[in-house]
Amino acid sequence: MFYLIATAATALFIAHVVLLFTSFQKSELVPARYFYSHLTLWLTGVLVFVLALLYSGAGQLSFLDYFDTMQKKVMILVFTFALSLVAHLIVRLLVLPLLKPKVN
Repeated sequence: MFYLIATAATALFIAHVVLLFTSFQKSELVPARYFYSHLTLWLTGVLVFVLALLYSGAGQLSFLDYFDTMQKKVMILVFTFALSLVAHLIVRLLVLPLLKPKVN
């Protein structure tokens, strides 16, 4: 089960990166791909949280052993959604204005 969840989390993170980079086509944002890039990031965070719930302290992976309290486990979700929010703000406030053609 550990390897299944870890593989799914890795695949979702790779899908997140691919979807994020392909969300920008011909100087504009493709909203559906952009949303799915965020969704895959959130699902990755949830799967890492599940891994921490199931396997922290089990000696399966030293990274997961760090999350020995519920507060640390919840921080995985907080970090995931904060990362998503920061990325969204960067795209909306910095990237999209650079993509728009300038009107003379």
